[in-house]
Amino acid sequence: MKKSLLIVALAILSLVVEAQVQTPQPSPAGSVSTVVGLTDVKIDYFRPRVKGRKIFTTDASALVPYGKIWRTGANNGTKITFSDDVKVEGTAVPKGEYLILTWPGETEWTVSLYKDLGLGGNMNAYDASKDAAKFKVKPTKLAEKVETLTFNIGDISDDSKSAKVQMAWENTSVKFTIATDYDAKVMKSIEASTKVNPNNYFQAAVYYLENGKDLKQAKVWIDEAAKANPTAFWVLHQKAKIEKALGDKTAASASANASLKAAKEANNRDYQMMNEELLKSLN
Repeated sequence: MKKSLLIVALAILSLVVEAQVQTPQPSPAGSVSTVVGLTDVKIDYFRPRVKGRKIFTTDASALVPYGKIWRTGANNGTKITFSDDVKVEGTAVPKGEYLILTWPGETEWTVSLYKDLGLGGNMNAYDASKDAAKFKVKPTKLAEKVETLTFNIGDISDDSKSAKVQMAWENTSVKFTIATDYDAKVMKSIEASTKVNPNNYFQAAVYYLENGKDLKQAKVWIDEAAKANPTAFWVLHQKAKIEKALGDKTAASASANASLKAAKEANNRDYQMMNEELLKSLN
């Protein structure tokens, strides 16, 4: 009898669990990620809505009054993750996970990357000794209201060495800069990959050219790449650029003409135009 009652109780409990009603969360989870240089940057957060409330203001009744510490999101706050060591607003920050804490202000915000994720949303337990970085940034006013808290990682530089993290909510936007240094990684990769696959000489040579490194070494590598791909117009074009950078206009002209010929045969208009411009610059 007892066994039968236990079975019935378990069955009822199972039905209760299965019958739970699911509704939208008031502050849904959000996530944004990108690669800056060779570093993965990710932000995980919970997104509160304005819902007609006062958000950033001097009014003590505001949701986020000026001068008070804020978890910069809802629930357990906002977490940012770096796969490599970075610099944030000029401060070195080791790879890892951090909470983004802020002290909003009318003309200036203080931002902390906080090492103890266990803090969660309990701002009363904040300990300044656990700041990995702490800095000040200027807020800007948004032309259009942002109803739901939104983070973005953008403004990636042309050389992919920096980007900006943006927080936008209500009528306020705040940004801070992340800088990466991928050179050591690339150099290690070049050393390893060129031993395995001669075709990687091309990428190694281009990296040296575009980053102001040893052009003589770049020339050695691009010559190896051209030997392996004697009719590759993209290789010959970079060969011409390296030769030009070395001051050898005769060699650069020969390589550019060879690239132009190969590009015409391949019906590649982009490289035809690039080679024509390169040849003009050699006159």
